[in-house]
Amino acid sequence: MEKRLILRGVLAGAVAGLLAFLFARIFAEPLIGRAIDYESGRDAAQAALDKAAGLAPEAADPDIFSRTVQADVGIGVGMVFFGMAMGALFAIAYAVCLGRVGKLRARSLAMLVALGGFLGFYLVPFVKYPANPPSIGHPDTIRERGNLYLVMVGASIVLLVLAVWLGRRLAGRFGNWNATLLAALAYAVVIGVVMALLPSLGELSANVQEFGHHATETPLPLTDAEGRIVYPGFPADTLFSFRFYSVAAQLILWGALGLVFAPMAERLLAGSAAPERGPARAAGRVEPAAGA
Repeated sequence: MEKRLILRGVLAGAVAGLLAFLFARIFAEPLIGRAIDYESGRDAAQAALDKAAGLAPEAADPDIFSRTVQADVGIGVGMVFFGMAMGALFAIAYAVCLGRVGKLRARSLAMLVALGGFLGFYLVPFVKYPANPPSIGHPDTIRERGNLYLVMVGASIVLLVLAVWLGRRLAGRFGNWNATLLAALAYAVVIGVVMALLPSLGELSANVQEFGHHATETPLPLTDAEGRIVYPGFPADTLFSFRFYSVAAQLILWGALGLVFAPMAERLLAGSAAPERGPARAAGRVEPAAGA
């Protein structure tokens, strides 16, 4: 049963990843292009400042793949495989929750697990470390940023599981509604403490040494030796739109995952339960005939 659920989860994840890619290709990819154009312009302005100061310009790294390949093949394959991986984890979580979180229909449980995946894997970590387009982020902080994000994701998932467990424990005493509210409040408080303890990206050592103390790594205006602005900071509209569409793409992925997986799981569970109910119903029909 579990293997068949996981297989269906992988299939649903592939479909969800493809839908998320199509959305991102239409709405988010142009913003990535703008961010890359901004980075190129800023690098050219920095090179001009370095040349004026008598510094040797740094050689630019060559592009291994063209923008067309990155935008179509790279992102598409990446999102489909990401959806398949999330689909497998989704199916495992679904199998664990099956029969342990109350009398829920297979479809309802699938949508609740999808909601939990969206919150735990993406939205809550996003609040602390939101998605950024290219040109945002110091190259020397890549490893630190990745590790901090993984810590945030791990804490979010673990605390979400504990919140579900707490809600089940409190349900008998306070009722399902109040227990759910108490568990959600406990989750919000603890995850808020975790967010407060984790450093902001702008406060990482490499950023502080080069740019000073800031909340984020978003590029500020580039200035010359006299403090005059020679290149603007990163466009706020581009940053907002990229983050908005990033959340929307993940919402599509998890929503589609739940919607595609739900009917497949319901049919599988109904088919598995039918052989167990069949003999009992048959026996119930035979006994009256024998008594007659």
